[in-house]
Amino acid sequence: MGTRVGWDIALASLLLAFATSMIVATVYTMTYHGIGYLRSFVQTIALSGLVAALVMLAIGDDVARGLGMVGALTLIRFRTTLKDTRDLIFVFGSLGIGVACGVQAFAAALMGTLMFCLAALYLSWSEFGSRLQFDIMLRFQGPSDEEHGNQVRAVLNRYCRGLSLIDLRNTGENTQEFAYHLKLSKAGTETLLMRDLERVPGVGSAALFTRDASLEL
Repeated sequence: MGTRVGWDIALASLLLAFATSMIVATVYTMTYHGIGYLRSFVQTIALSGLVAALVMLAIGDDVARGLGMVGALTLIRFRTTLKDTRDLIFVFGSLGIGVACGVQAFAAALMGTLMFCLAALYLSWSEFGSRLQFDIMLRFQGPSDEEHGNQVRAVLNRYCRGLSLIDLRNTGENTQEFAYHLKLSKAGTETLLMRDLERVPGVGSAALFTRDASLEL
């Protein structure tokens, strides 16, 4: 016969599991990048810890209950496919914290929540794991003489900390089409870059293409 858990311990475990899972879900929304945001998935993170704690409270230290619970769960088929492995680890994080709450390892649950959230915030706000060399691609037409070329490079160097000429085509007499990959010195300066570039005499047909920094191609 397994050890019975009192109402007070059960309530404390479930409340702590829900609270810590809510923190994990909040950090997920703060660090989410890209398109396809789903409110239902965030709610899944918030509820999964509560469910895990409930399962562990129901099992307790009864081996028979544990085997029965495993058998019951094998009858459930989850067909939802997560589009990002990062989403999966957030679900596992919430489940792990819920398990810790369910077995009354409250210190482990709290420290686990703190470390998981801090790690997620650090990885989101830093450039760890990124191999992107450039933020944007810039195309424009301009004079091919050295004087105007120096003015264009001065503008690019003012706003960029890295640039690479990837294409150069002759489009007419003394006119060329340029294509650059650029790494901006500061995010959000695309409009200023385009404004100053178009002020250079002879420069026209400027077009700027951005990419999602969360995607690695």
